[in-house]
Amino acid sequence: MDFAELTNDPISIETAARRVVPPECGATVTLDGYARQFTKNKKTGETRETLYLVYEAYEPMAIKEMEKLVKEAHSKFEISNIGIVHRIGRLEIGETSVVISVAAPHRKAAFEACEWLIRELKRTVPVWKKEVYADGEEWIEGDAEAHTK
Repeated sequence: MDFAELTNDPISIETAARRVVPPECGATVTLDGYARQFTKNKKTGETRETLYLVYEAYEPMAIKEMEKLVKEAHSKFEISNIGIVHRIGRLEIGETSVVISVAAPHRKAAFEACEWLIRELKRTVPVWKKEVYADGEEWIEGDAEAHTK
């Protein structure tokens, strides 16, 4: 069964992953995206220590966009079920911000779909991240891969 949700509560990775498992599948790939302590800005090369994150969302549209991604992923990949849960509010370092689980008869499709889903989620879903540092804060826009690594 597919699902797309936002929550203010801590996310149980195991619970989210197990919700997508049907008997005909042989693999579930689960991404656990969490708040990291150090962030490197690709544009400037600067590394800053992050104290905590704050996520905000335009909730009705975010859910709608996540559901569109689920539908599109089904048309692109040979998969059975998808679950997406994104946390909003304040997250401490190490806390999970997003879980994406994809169940498929074979692991290759599950891996490919999961990678595509996180990339598209960051690009299209109206969820915004503020990184709070000891010396200030910054809203991160667009694909987070452009700002981190």
